[in-house]
Amino acid sequence: MLKTNWIWHHGDWVRFEDAKIHVLTHALHYGTGVFEGIRAYQTPQGPALFRVAEHYQRLLDSARIYMMPHTYTVPQLVSLTQALLKKNDVGSMLQQHGMESVYIRPLLYVGYGTMGLNPGKNPVELMIAAWGWGSYLGDEGVKSGIRCKMSSWARIDSRTLPPLAKCTANYANSILAKQEALSNGFDEAILLNVNGMVAEGPGENIFMIQNGELTTPPPSDGALKGITADTAIWIAQSMGLKVSYRSIIRDELFLADELFFTGTAAEITPIREIDGRVIGSGTAGPITQSIQSRYFELVRGASNERSDWLTVS
Repeated sequence: MLKTNWIWHHGDWVRFEDAKIHVLTHALHYGTGVFEGIRAYQTPQGPALFRVAEHYQRLLDSARIYMMPHTYTVPQLVSLTQALLKKNDVGSMLQQHGMESVYIRPLLYVGYGTMGLNPGKNPVELMIAAWGWGSYLGDEGVKSGIRCKMSSWARIDSRTLPPLAKCTANYANSILAKQEALSNGFDEAILLNVNGMVAEGPGENIFMIQNGELTTPPPSDGALKGITADTAIWIAQSMGLKVSYRSIIRDELFLADELFFTGTAAEITPIREIDGRVIGSGTAGPITQSIQSRYFELVRGASNERSDWLTVS
């Protein structure tokens, strides 16, 4: 993790090392925070945020689901993030360290005030930070694929917590699945929902390729509406491939021609093995590689397609 110098916190710029909250902050005790993950890639025009407006709309949607009052708009949040990149001179930082992107974490959270389950009139505060972060599942994983474990933990259900909200509380579920996978020698987990259908990874959407067709679980099965997933769908359809949302049982994953994860942190990461079962050829498949290649062209500004998805800081 490559630190930057400045963080936006509740109306002011603070030094990275000086960004602090009270120990009785409501979100620290009860998980009352919603967040996003955004990347800014180095492009010929300088660092550019990828689909930043969509990310911030999802942040505000998450806040709405959790009844968190605030006054922010998508354009305001985009402008703050552009200012964050400029203040930290992200372009020079990336060049100096030979990196291609920075990861941006906005967080709306319920701050210090009264304690108890009801947030009451506690303030809702905003933090936006950025840091240099490479491939979440490793460069070799992005290139050749990763090994996954079917988790013993079920993906949260909409009757317990809203899976469409990127709430900090939701990710306790993801942490348990991730830790279990790592402790058993795997790179990542795959979670089923409470009905036994494939949902997603701990922080990624999952895609199955069979006979040239892409399939991914629908939100009704507990999958987050992923922005990187939507990008992968657009790429696949532009290549003339059929894409469908439908429920997937675990067995189908074992028999897939190709599998891959999508996510802001994971980008496009192939899956080469699940619980000792080799997927396809045991490496990144040709369709996955084509989608991955097109994805990196888009985010790095190497393609004129969907230039509207890039916001230069």
